[in-house]
This record gives sequence, C-alpha cells and structure tokens, in this order.
Amino acid sequence: MTQTKPKAAVIGAGFGGLALAVRLQSSGFDVTVFEGREKPGGRAYVWNDEGFTFDAGPTVITDPDCLKELFALSGRKIEDYVELLPVDPFYRLVWEDGDVFDYVNDQEKLDAQIAARNPADVEGYRRFHAYSEELYQKGYVELGAVPFLDFGAMLANAPALMKLQAWRSVYDKVAGFVKDEHVRQALSFHSLLVGGSPFATSSIYALIHALERRGGVWFPRGGTHALIRALVKLFEDLGGTIHLSAPIQKIATRASRVTGVIRADGQFEAFDTVASNADVMHTYRHLLADDPRGQKVGKALEAKRWSPSLFVVYFGLKTTHPEIRHHTICFGNRYRELIGEIYDKDGLADDFSLYLHHPTASDPAMAPEGCSSFYALSPVPNLKTANIDWSVEGPRYRDKILAYLEKHYIPGLTADLVTSRFITPDDFVTDLNAWKGAAFSLEPILTQSAFFRTHNRDDVIPNLYFVGAGTHPGAGIPGVVGSAKATAGLMIDDYRPA
Repeated sequence: MTQTKPKAAVIGAGFGGLALAVRLQSSGFDVTVFEGREKPGGRAYVWNDEGFTFDAGPTVITDPDCLKELFALSGRKIEDYVELLPVDPFYRLVWEDGDVFDYVNDQEKLDAQIAARNPADVEGYRRFHAYSEELYQKGYVELGAVPFLDFGAMLANAPALMKLQAWRSVYDKVAGFVKDEHVRQALSFHSLLVGGSPFATSSIYALIHALERRGGVWFPRGGTHALIRALVKLFEDLGGTIHLSAPIQKIATRASRVTGVIRADGQFEAFDTVASNADVMHTYRHLLADDPRGQKVGKALEAKRWSPSLFVVYFGLKTTHPEIRHHTICFGNRYRELIGEIYDKDGLADDFSLYLHHPTASDPAMAPEGCSSFYALSPVPNLKTANIDWSVEGPRYRDKILAYLEKHYIPGLTADLVTSRFITPDDFVTDLNAWKGAAFSLEPILTQSAFFRTHNRDDVIPNLYFVGAGTHPGAGIPGVVGSAKATAGLMIDDYRPA
C-alpha cells in the first residue's frame, strides 16, 4: 500500500522557512512555500540599483555547517550551489577616539591587541573563551535544535543553566573576565546582532563568540541573497513548490485543527499541516484572526518585550575603499546609556553606534568596477517603545549617519555618492509584517527564551508549527536554521507512518 505524502504549507521564504521546507521535502513531505513578496528571502531581501547590489538584511554568516547539513540531507554539497568566502578579520571594531581592534581568529594576534590595552586581560580573555565554549556546547550543540514544548524540559536543564549563570547578562559576565572597557564592548556586542541588549540578554548568548571562533565568519559570493537563491534551487531540485507574490490571508482551521490556507485572492488550498515563518504576532493576530486561539495568544504576545527595530542606509560610491574591512562596528561615545535608550526610551537618541557593511571588500562584483557598496545599520527603538514619525525623521537620520561616516571613516563620501536609499521601522511593518517594526521579533531575554518563547508547535492547534526568529532558539541565521531543525523534527515525528 502506498503511503500518501503529507502535504505541508510553509508561510514565508526567509532563511527559517526555506530551511524547514528543505528538511521536510528531504524527508518525504510534499511542501509548498508561499512568499508574499516578489523575491524570496524575507529579511534577506536584495536590491539592485545603478549596478550596485545591496543585501537588505543579514550579512554575517556563521556556523556554515548548519547550512551544509541542509544540502547533505539529500546527498548534495553546498559548494555546488553557492560559494562561501571567508571574512578576515571577522569584524573591525573602531571607536571615535581612534582605537581600533581587529577581531580575528588568531589567538596570538588577539592576545597582542588585548595586552596592549591591559596585560591582565589576556588571561581573562582566555577564561572567557573557555566559558563561551561551555555555553556553546550546552546552549547550541545540545539545546539549540531541541523544542521546549513543556516546562519540564526547561526544569531538566535548569541546573546546567544555573551553573553557567544564565540569569546574568552577557555584559556582566564579560566584565567579570576583562577590565578594559573597549575589550568588554568587543566581547559583548554580539547579542545586538540577534536583537538583545548586552545588559539584559542572558549570558547564554555569549556562546556566539565560540560559534564564530569555531566556524569562522563567511560571506556568499554574490551576497547573502545568493545563499537564499541556493536554498530555493535546492528545494525545487528536491521537488518542492514555491509561490512568490503569494501572500496568505488566513490560516483556515476547524475544530482546533488547521485545514489549509486562504490566499489573498480568497482561494483556499487544503494542507495536512501548516508552518509559519511569518512574524509570530502577525500569524496569531491576523492569519488566525478567525480562531479563538489567535486573539488569545496575540493579546499575550502584546505584553511581551519586543526587540528594537533598525534604520539602515544603503549607499554606493564611485570610489573603492580597501582600508575599510567587510564588517566594521563603529562605537559611539556612549555604550550602556545608548543601548538603554534604544530599548526603553520614547524618542531617538542624538548619537548612535553603527554596523557598517562593506561587501565589496570580499566580492568586488557587488558594485560596478572601481566602485563600492555599503550599508550602515543603526539600532533604533521599535514603534511600541518610541512614537517616531519616520516619514519626517528618516531623511534627517540618513543625512546624519552619512555625515558622521564622512567625518570619521569615509572622507569624500558626499562627493562620491552615486545612489542611496534607507529603510525605517515603518518598512519592517509594511514589508515584513513585523509587529511594531521589531526587527528580531521577541527580545531574547531569559524569560522569553526556550520554553518561554513561542513554541515550535502550537499548544492547542496540533498541526500548526512555527519557525524563525520568534520561536526557539531565536534570531540570527544559525538561530532560525536551528529552529527549522527543531520544528522539522516535530513534524516528521508527528507525521511518521504508524
């Protein structure tokens, strides 16, 4: 007797949705992906303008093994689909006082830079690295792809988490190892890359340091969207179907079970199961608006702490800048105070710290010959925290960022500018359905992690699943790819032939 393939719909073609779709299709599901925009990628969107290529979102690729695994599921190799280029240094960290720290994967070079600031911090750094390795083993290897569906699973791991002092913040733990303030910032900023304040996010997220030291930092030739295109091709090679410009209006339910999806034109398509890579609030409050479960969970989510948003300026220059590394973290004069305002103040700070992305440092083809492409990212409050009129403030903030970069890091920027555009928290709402423009979904504090985060499978609707930044383990490419592994494991078990 032939076993019918389970029909699964995945809503959203971001990294999480595509990774889940690949896993399910590789495991014998008949998978259809629905993406509302005209290109796949979600936050990993792409623009082409005046010959420049601009990745819209994530650009730091770590743990390449989690990506290689998606291709290996069907006996394929990632290098047949996309080329990953090593980035060195991982990041260049710069301060307005002229201090520069190259975060490299070379112990001797790291030690020399730390010793120049505070010789005692060399040993402190080594102890921090060992601590980060412990976190990596427990938080990433053991628990990163394990769904926390009941409180018992959380309790079972509580002793190990307490031993690692998971209740303390990333910055507090770092400060216990090293004394130099710039080194402290260099070892604690990573949580910002997944939406968490170093002063509030659980120290578990200090595992990112070990993750990077182990696996390196990479960039796909052609940009991050080249990796998205590789995942789409892999999914289609496996027999999967993807629909672009195909927003979902509703998830249809009956008797506390999903029956299928309703597309924007009102067409109903039946599915055995649905997984949402859409924003968790959008999924519950809008896609499940006709089900009591949707409004109940939506109300509960509204009371949660949500990550900040982002303001990003994309710009192309008619000159090259070999002196600027691929990833640069530009620290302002304030650190703790500025971050506190981004997370909790109703208003926009006068100063900022920036992440400057310079992809042509690794791949000159991201811009016309003799030119360079950049984006500058500034964390800003989400729309729940700060009532900012971005239609007015956006152009001002763009000009302020470009002027700052010209003054400190890119002389002649204004004269060399070929093209520019920017996105604000409003764009996260309109383009990505991100509630209040939260760029990383729920804030990754301890009380909103693991069991306390949106579950990978709904507690009441048993054939509704979640993948992406809003569910366990959280944001960032390794995080959402890990969520796909956790969610796929549940779905495969739930639909395994008896």
